[in-house]
Amino acid sequence: MKYQAKRKAIILLEDGTIFYGKAVGNKEGKATGEVCFNTGMTGYQEIFTDPSYYGQLMVTTNAHIGNYGTNKDENESDGAKIAGLICKNFSYTQSRPAADQTLEKFLEENNIFAISDVDTRALVTYIRENGAMNAIISTDVDDIDGLKKELEKVPDMNGLELASKVSTKEPYFYGNEDATYKIAALDVGIKTNILRNLAERDAYIKVFPYNATYEDMKSWNPDGYFLSNGPGDPQPLDSAINVTKTIIENDHPLFGICLGHQIIAIANGIDTYKMHHGHRGINHPVKNMITGKGEITSQNHGFSVDKSQTEAHPDVEVTHICLNDGTVGGLAMKNKNTFSVQYHPEASPGPHDASYLFYEFIDRIKSVKA
Repeated sequence: MKYQAKRKAIILLEDGTIFYGKAVGNKEGKATGEVCFNTGMTGYQEIFTDPSYYGQLMVTTNAHIGNYGTNKDENESDGAKIAGLICKNFSYTQSRPAADQTLEKFLEENNIFAISDVDTRALVTYIRENGAMNAIISTDVDDIDGLKKELEKVPDMNGLELASKVSTKEPYFYGNEDATYKIAALDVGIKTNILRNLAERDAYIKVFPYNATYEDMKSWNPDGYFLSNGPGDPQPLDSAINVTKTIIENDHPLFGICLGHQIIAIANGIDTYKMHHGHRGINHPVKNMITGKGEITSQNHGFSVDKSQTEAHPDVEVTHICLNDGTVGGLAMKNKNTFSVQYHPEASPGPHDASYLFYEFIDRIKSVKA
């Protein structure tokens, strides 16, 4: 990129704190959302296209972003889902032969405003100490009062329903229709690599919209049911919660990931809550309480399941614990064929320590189908 003076940009947090940076591409722009951070050293494209990040301003803690470009085959959805990007050093060129375009071009095509040259260490430290909060990023650096007024209009993530913004509008199929197992997936923000992992284990998946009924899903005569990851607060998802209750009552094999995990908890009368600043990264340690083994996992969530209520529930057991803070990493029902995890066994990005969970789901289906 030919050198030119970079356009100044600003990050204004809802508590009035200000950080400064420069506009990527020297473009005017503005974006709002809840500011959060991801500690992954790689995988920025998969992060930016993960529907779970809808409505959030992403701060990348890795100092260099964009150096390996993007490749359309590595998207986790139909396009970028973050509200905006905040980073330290932005690379306008890419050095990976497999890339089909630069990150700058990718963000431009997805209409994502980004700012760089930010002291991300200071910003992340502030979020860790003061909690996730709404923010606005903008090149209107001289209109602080105007930005504050715009920021006041941004809804709080607590209580916010976002699944409808990212879910498919119509059912669709994924995988080989001649596969041995049929899985009905409720899409509240599903990642492509989840579908890929299920298909690789001899499953044919029909993906249903977030507001599909139990009758809609059951009419396909699936062997098992899946609840996907997704953005926002799980509490407002009345339709998905009611569908989950019916699936559980009928004791169908059921697996939930992330938001799906939270929905299963709520369907069992267990509360969820908004975390101080969430878990987002690809190196989070988890302990499997059944086997005693540890896993390094990919995580992305700002809500969590109440641990004390889970432990006190007569029909539910805690199967996994997040070792950084002791929060619930997974649960299973003692009397039903239902289990779930708060983290991402499909990774993308991240390690594959937890991919065995997809085999466990298939084994549960086999036990019923046999």
